[in-house]
Amino acid sequence: MKLVLFDLDNTLLAGDSDFEWAQFLIAKGVLDGEVHEAKNLEFYEHYKAGTLDIQAFLDFQLAPLARHARHELDAWREEFVATRIKPIIGAPARALVQRHSDDDAVVAIVTATNSFVTGPIAREFGIPHLIATVPEWNGARFSGKARGTPAFKAGKIERVEAWLESLGYWWGSFEQSWFYSDSHNDLPLLAKVSDPVAVDPDDTLRAHAREMGWPVISLR
Repeated sequence: MKLVLFDLDNTLLAGDSDFEWAQFLIAKGVLDGEVHEAKNLEFYEHYKAGTLDIQAFLDFQLAPLARHARHELDAWREEFVATRIKPIIGAPARALVQRHSDDDAVVAIVTATNSFVTGPIAREFGIPHLIATVPEWNGARFSGKARGTPAFKAGKIERVEAWLESLGYWWGSFEQSWFYSDSHNDLPLLAKVSDPVAVDPDDTLRAHAREMGWPVISLR
């Protein structure tokens, strides 16, 4: 049995779905562009440096969900996927996912981006499992907070292990496991699998991959 895990942003996507969602909402007039972009850039610099406060970032990113009714958010999301996401899904990424799916592997996306944004993206790829940060839902609206452990850094391992357990599996169930990622923030999970793969990696991950002898590929 084989396990295949994919990071999403800047890995399967030629861009960042969190960023694109914010830009979409700015274009719709839902968010103040000047204020939101400045704060988003600050968080992104911390992300690249490996110093991101994930809870502070999620409070920032999830806040817009709490301000609007679900039917309105769902309509925006459908438009967002069509106009912002499909154009940054390349044929090589689709082909890689299909190759692993055809090999009867257990396939999942593992992403820090929230599941409201990423759920339809996983479905677009035909990937049956999504391990993402979960936005809290109170039965009527999103609260603007995250529920449980964010799927970020070592949190990705915790979330993957809980998911595997829910399926009746554990790491030892798989003769081979892959994780594809672009970011040094994913080094904990990359080190956990048997076959880590750096995809269009940042400089830190590229250097580490070369040192460790990991494959470095491009899906662009």
